[in-house]
Amino acid sequence: MGFEIITKIPPILHTPLMSGSNAISGITLIGALYAAGIQESNITKILGLLSVIFATINVVGGFLVTHRMLGMFKKKDTPK
Repeated sequence: MGFEIITKIPPILHTPLMSGSNAISGITLIGALYAAGIQESNITKILGLLSVIFATINVVGGFLVTHRMLGMFKKKDTPK
């Protein structure tokens, strides 16, 4: 279903949508840092650390994908 939704969105809108999802992922990272800092028990520390790792991977990956998509819109120089 996600693939069908993405294919129906015009390519010009993909980059703004990715930027919006990166912002949401940043909020997730803040929540993960909060969860890691609570330190109620050892399981909370472990789950908090895992959530920070996964949220960081999500944010960095999202920015890399957005950067690559923006590169697709740049004009290519023609060799002389």
